[in-house]
Amino acid sequence: MCFSAGASFAGGVIISAIGVATVLKVHKPSQIVFASIPLFFGFQQIVEGFVWLILQHPGYAQYQNLATHIYLVMAEVFWPVMVPLAVLYMEKDKKRRKFLWVFLTMGISLSLYYIFCLFTFNVRPEIMGYHIEYKDNFPNSLHLIAFAIYLIASITPLFISSVKRTHLLGILMSLSCLITIIFFTQYLTSVWCFFAALISIVIFWILRDAKRKYKAYR
Repeated sequence: MCFSAGASFAGGVIISAIGVATVLKVHKPSQIVFASIPLFFGFQQIVEGFVWLILQHPGYAQYQNLATHIYLVMAEVFWPVMVPLAVLYMEKDKKRRKFLWVFLTMGISLSLYYIFCLFTFNVRPEIMGYHIEYKDNFPNSLHLIAFAIYLIASITPLFISSVKRTHLLGILMSLSCLITIIFFTQYLTSVWCFFAALISIVIFWILRDAKRKYKAYR
């Protein structure tokens, strides 16, 4: 959550609770990775809550680098792999699985790039109004390319999946990203994660309905 420490912690707890409820809807092992997405969103928001606190209290400055890197590993390294992996794990159609492997490979490659950048270049968070801006000196020439690959790897698999309503999840993530780019460009890393976290409710809905249908056919 990107508006304050309190909002981050409160949002993290609420989203984590949704995550627990979502995991309880799992009725197939292949759904576990997908169901755990809200839990990781919740953890990410809680970590950003600590980033807020550290920035507001200079006495904790020694923890700033650690908290910042944990948050950015989640935001930039984790999700490009987690989303295509979760969709691939649930997919049964062989043709679709082949396409999903392509996006998972893209996500892994991008994550390796971000790992290199995070531990090679400087990253500095700053509170700007009601948001946190994560300033870095990553290679400018690769910035747009990396971001485009991030979107493709994180969103496209949702449209390829044959699992019901994942397309809706893809549409919502695309819209949230578009809104963030238009209105919150400087704070993209922080704000889009907030919108994406709200979509955790849709993941719960998808698995809840899947479990109901599973029980009905038994």
